[in-house]
Amino acid sequence: MTFTGIPVAALDFYEDLEGDNSKAFWTAHKHVYDESVKAPLEALAAELDNEFGTAKMFRPYRDIRFAKDKTPYKTHQGMWFAESSVYMHVSAAGVFVAGGYWDTSSAQVDRMRRAVADDVAGPQLERTVAALRKGGFDIGGETITRVPPGFAKDHPRADLLRYKSLTAHRELGCPDWLSTKRAKTEIVKAWRKLAPLTAWLDTHVGRD
Repeated sequence: MTFTGIPVAALDFYEDLEGDNSKAFWTAHKHVYDESVKAPLEALAAELDNEFGTAKMFRPYRDIRFAKDKTPYKTHQGMWFAESSVYMHVSAAGVFVAGGYWDTSSAQVDRMRRAVADDVAGPQLERTVAALRKGGFDIGGETITRVPPGFAKDHPRADLLRYKSLTAHRELGCPDWLSTKRAKTEIVKAWRKLAPLTAWLDTHVGRD
C-alpha cells in the first residue's frame, strides 16, 4: 500500500472516541480505525523504514489494571522508531512528532549528566536545545527539582543537569497537507531537525 496521507476521518474518529470511549463505540467503528488510522500509518512506516528503521505500532488498548482512568482505548495512535529514537502519533488534534530518550536507566542518566558537565559535549547540547526551541520544538523529559549531587549548584548548565530523560516534541496539528502525500515529507523534515539531539544522545548516552 502506498502512503497517500492521513485522512480527516482519522482525526474525526479520535474526536468521537474522546466523547464515547466504550467497547460499543470501538466495535461499531473499528473499520474506521483499520482503514483511516492503522492502514495509512502502516503504509507510512513501510516507506520510512530505509531512513528511520523498523517502526513499532503501539496497541490501541490502554493498560487499565492499575489506572484510576478505566477508559479502555487510547485516544491517539503512536509509532516508535527505536533505531532513530523518533516518535509520532495521530489524535483528534492532528499529528505530533518527537525524538530523544524517553526511558533511561540509572547508568544512562549518569552518562548524560557527565556529558552535560563536559566542557565540549555540554555546550554542544546547549546549542542543540536552543536551536530546537528556536525551531518551534518544546523540550521535555523527566527532571528533578535540584542539581544532582556531585555537581555545583551554580553550574552553567544546571538546568540540563536536572534532566533524567531528554526529548523534544512539536505539534504539527492538522494542516491542509495532512491528508496528502506531503504529510510524509513534513514528518520527515521535523524528524531530521531532531537528528542533532538524537545523535548527541546516541554518542554520549547510548543504549544499555
